[in-house]
Amino acid sequence: MPSLIDIRRRIRSVKNTQQITKAMKMVSAAKLRRAQDRVIASRPYGALLRQVLASVAAAAASDEEAGRHPLLAKRPEQRILLVLLTGDKGLAGAFNANLIKGAQRFIADRGGATVQMVLIGRKGRDFFRKRKASILEDHINLAAKARYEDTAGIARKAMELYQKEEIDAVYLIYNEFKSVVAQKLTITRVLPVEMSAPTEEGSGVDYIYEQPPAELLGALLPRYVEMEFYRALLESAAAEHAARMTAMEAATSNAGDMIEKLTLYMNRVRQASITKEIIEVVSGAAAAE
Repeated sequence: MPSLIDIRRRIRSVKNTQQITKAMKMVSAAKLRRAQDRVIASRPYGALLRQVLASVAAAAASDEEAGRHPLLAKRPEQRILLVLLTGDKGLAGAFNANLIKGAQRFIADRGGATVQMVLIGRKGRDFFRKRKASILEDHINLAAKARYEDTAGIARKAMELYQKEEIDAVYLIYNEFKSVVAQKLTITRVLPVEMSAPTEEGSGVDYIYEQPPAELLGALLPRYVEMEFYRALLESAAAEHAARMTAMEAATSNAGDMIEKLTLYMNRVRQASITKEIIEVVSGAAAAE
């Protein structure tokens, strides 16, 4: 049976851990608020960009030159570039583990293709570097600032490789932010660009283009790909803060339960010790009589 000193020491240790997890939860909550605002602000722009791109594509459908744009060229997916966005830190529940498992399933499902990886985030980089995966490049500490120019550089490198026909497709794997308690593992193909038909909301808008639609399409396609990379980083950053806040809240609650149980156990041990001393005193007094 552990002594009272050992139990008190254990309670003090759990209380210190509880203070740390509580502080981490508050920090993640503050960061989540800013990250969530950025995600919500970026979604209308991305949706409108897709709508305008679909409208321009429909207007340029009769132009054969527009249909031959390098970013629209579809080829058999024999060489794939996989961009994986993970966190730079742990203590976020299953956030990073789910992303890594999703990337492994993606690679396994395309066993006949050569998959190169661009790893954004320390956790994914460390995991796949130890397993000698084919890593084209890696980036860390991007989610902390989430700047457009950082992801735009990665997107431009991917578009350059695609236009040179060194790769046949580009996929993004990230966690999409749904709510504080829910994140959705998302796998999306950004290259070749899939030209969707104009939506019902945008079909009633009659755009007048000063430049030829083919010229506009050539200018919009790179911007669309860059925006998809940037939006994925914003979604991943918000989802990571939400996952960490939820995990730290659960850890704080579990620490409180453990403190309560240890305190109850300490009181029982102390009561047993006091009872034993009283019995010894009474027994000694009885023997003296």
